Amino acid sequence: MEDEGDVATAFTLARILSNIPISRGGPSSLVIFDIHALQERFYFGDSVLPCFESGISLLKSRLQELPDSDNITIAFPDDGAWKRFYKQLQHFPMIVCNKVREGEQRIVRIKEGDARGRHVVIVDDLVQSGGTLIECQKVLAVHGAAKVSAYVTHGIFPNKSWEKFQPDNGDGPEHGLSHFWITDSCPLTVNAVKDRRPFEILSLAGPIASALQI
Repeated sequence: MEDEGDVATAFTLARILSNIPISRGGPSSLVIFDIHALQERFYFGDSVLPCFESGISLLKSRLQELPDSDNITIAFPDDGAWKRFYKQLQHFPMIVCNKVREGEQRIVRIKEGDARGRHVVIVDDLVQSGGTLIECQKVLAVHGAAKVSAYVTHGIFPNKSWEKFQPDNGDGPEHGLSHFWITDSCPLTVNAVKDRRPFEILSLAGPIASALQI
């Protein structure tokens, strides 16, 4: 059930945006960061120029600044996240998780990769309730991760679900995240978490300016 005012489908939203009037300089440029489903790039009409960008470059720059930058492993919570991002992160060791059914429950398991002794950074395009990320954090901690952090491009967090994420204050990754990086694509979230650990905001301003060549 969609909330009143929500656009029902990505296709509908794409068609709406495709009706932006052509300017004197030609079709309007539309910059989209980490589109959720890759097939959605084909939903746009000819009257706009969609530019598909990624926030991963911001994450990679931030990881290089960490004191343990040589001990980073990237974890993907499912195959979809791996397909979306692995090419941009292929110089890091990787872990791929998936959900398996155990009775009535769906449990996150490590499908491949080794977390032991590593600072593991979970990477995905967006977070809503955060349940999968937390389950992924727990299983990485059980498998010996020294630290667990997370990155998502779009921190949506409906109903203040960001409150679920606690900082690791030295008690270990089973208790909290060392870092949770999000971009400023969702301003309401930024206002809510900007001074709250473990969150850290990575600005899209530079990549947007570069994409638009301004």
